[in-house]
Amino acid sequence: MGKEKWQVNFVKITEVGPRDGLQNEKTIVSTEDKFKFILSLIRAGLKHIEATSFVRKEWVPQMGDAPELAKLIFSENRPGIEFSCLTPNIKGYEAAINSGFKEVAVFTATSESFTQKNINKTIEESITAFSEIFKRARIDNVKVRGYISTVIACPYEGKMAPEKTLEITKRLLDEGVYEISLGETIGVAVPSEVEALLNVLLKEVSPALLAGHFHDTYGMAISNVKQSLSMGIRSFDSSAGGLGGCPYAKGASGNLATEDLVYFLEREGYATGVNLDHLVDASLIMQSAMGKAFASRTFIAKSHARNS
Repeated sequence: MGKEKWQVNFVKITEVGPRDGLQNEKTIVSTEDKFKFILSLIRAGLKHIEATSFVRKEWVPQMGDAPELAKLIFSENRPGIEFSCLTPNIKGYEAAINSGFKEVAVFTATSESFTQKNINKTIEESITAFSEIFKRARIDNVKVRGYISTVIACPYEGKMAPEKTLEITKRLLDEGVYEISLGETIGVAVPSEVEALLNVLLKEVSPALLAGHFHDTYGMAISNVKQSLSMGIRSFDSSAGGLGGCPYAKGASGNLATEDLVYFLEREGYATGVNLDHLVDASLIMQSAMGKAFASRTFIAKSHARNS
């Protein structure tokens, strides 16, 4: 985090809209619009941006332009901005590194059913498949971030044991992952469940190594952020405009909106380095490109205020 980590009240935000927010959207967004979106996110002050995913185009058509988008992103030096991308295997890793990325992310889950349905592997197979990425990343001096999905509940298996998340977290950290993003994938959690999870994790893992990734399916994301903050977590993932629906609850909100997160944190006295008005501008670009209304309450309030 550089100088940010010395600020006690600073909260790191990883903007996941360009990748996690877009990946399940059926409307294909042009490479140019994605780039405009990313530039606007940078203008808003976001310094950690998950830009794309290096997967086979037939699996995730929305991410099929990853090399082309990377050329635009790295067409000039952008000091202070850290771009990351998802790499499910060594082939994706090599493509990402060849495209200029210095940070990649790997993905697993606490649920065997979820992992099988998403990447056609067991949890053990998913972690084993990453071993080559970890080895190469150490040689290449590339940062690796780890995602663990279904940390509270799974759409197929129900509630998850916190001890399972701890086991996977420790394995990924042992491999050299610098931060674990705890994915509350279906957005069902309430603060007491987040507290129970973190009580287990924080007995053995520093809060500086953890990030919260909450979905807002039932409107609980900000409450879960507040609980996490009270236990020392200072890193959260979010998506501009709330981009990205929940695939397990038709019509429901998915990712926590960056606007809602920034509004909450700043009003609570935390520093984010993000300009909320410029962030709304970024979301307006993507809302126009996609032709759909975003659900973020703060985005709606701010954008409507401009027109009143």
